[in-house]
Amino acid sequence: MFSLENKKVAITGAGSGIGEAIALLFAAHGAEVHIIDLNEHQANATVAEIKQNQGQATAYLCDVSNQQSVLAVFDKIGAVDILINNAGIAHIGKADTTPEADFDRVMSVIVKGAYNCIFAAIPKLRESGGGVIVNMSSVAALSGISDRFVYSTAKGAIRSMTMSVAKDYIGENIRCNSISPARVHTPFVDGFLQKNYPDNIEEMFDKLSKTQPIGRMARPEEIATLALYLCSDEAAFITGADYPIDGGFTTLNN
Repeated sequence: MFSLENKKVAITGAGSGIGEAIALLFAAHGAEVHIIDLNEHQANATVAEIKQNQGQATAYLCDVSNQQSVLAVFDKIGAVDILINNAGIAHIGKADTTPEADFDRVMSVIVKGAYNCIFAAIPKLRESGGGVIVNMSSVAALSGISDRFVYSTAKGAIRSMTMSVAKDYIGENIRCNSISPARVHTPFVDGFLQKNYPDNIEEMFDKLSKTQPIGRMARPEEIATLALYLCSDEAAFITGADYPIDGGFTTLNN
């Protein structure tokens, strides 16, 4: 089950965190992995780990908000079977405390970046006779989260984008779904705590963990496992769906 043998996969933001976990898991299940990332060092490290385990992987330095760069990368990759839109950046602020430059930056990476990759990937998916797109949304698209105005806005757009793409390409054997995680323990979380709460990291980590009713953050590997299922043939009947993976955040936080 869940074999990705002979599948070519493009994953954005796979140099660390959730994207890295997806890249490693997909490679372990037989996929040829193509990593698209702005951090060349991290992307190459993921590739090296995959190859160390006898997998197939290639890294591409690319700013997903630049359509010409994205198109050039997909021309190098060629026909693909799976696209994972995972690249993103975070921002803390309310509507009246979010500078225009920060608003544009977050929307450009998360929303335009996903659009650019879908725009570039659709012809490549057609070459393969169809395939799968998975977009990384967030519980921020489903529930109100304090001080996450533009991030929530961007992730809400990702969820809507997913439904639109699923409907438009269902007749071409292209499925599109989204995943909406709650907090995931990634290097970004550790860096955020180190920067903003250097004197009480453990206390803040515990506080953030307990915002999920299950009492902890998700592991990147748990998100990757859901992505694997959605991209496998076992999920062939699933399209136009969003999957919260949130430790009860959206349903039990009453």
